[in-house]
Amino acid sequence: MLRVIDFKDDVTIAKRRLADLPDRVVDGDPHHETQMRFTSPDGSLMAGTWTSTPGKWIAFADRDEFCVLLSGHIKMVSEDGTEQEFRTGDSFLIPNGFRGFWHVLETTTKHFVIRDYGQD
Repeated sequence: MLRVIDFKDDVTIAKRRLADLPDRVVDGDPHHETQMRFTSPDGSLMAGTWTSTPGKWIAFADRDEFCVLLSGHIKMVSEDGTEQEFRTGDSFLIPNGFRGFWHVLETTTKHFVIRDYGQD
């Protein structure tokens, strides 16, 4: 039976140091905590809550990602150098095909929904 996913429900928390992924981190030592709230049976759709400490890294590709910032301050920097800043309360969509960087300026928490095309 399908049910509506309540983001207040308890979930398993995954923690990682992004520097453990070689060639991704450009600046700093960002640490991530992810609370997965939903993953579709085929793994292509995910939703959850994520927190990152400051740092800058190459953005993941082959996905659409919708974000709502619950707290913090970030910049999305495209590979041509264009910067877009987002703060607490802002929402945005990173479209499949975006090439650039996440730059977390202060510890940030977001709700996210990701459609991962790498799962197809």
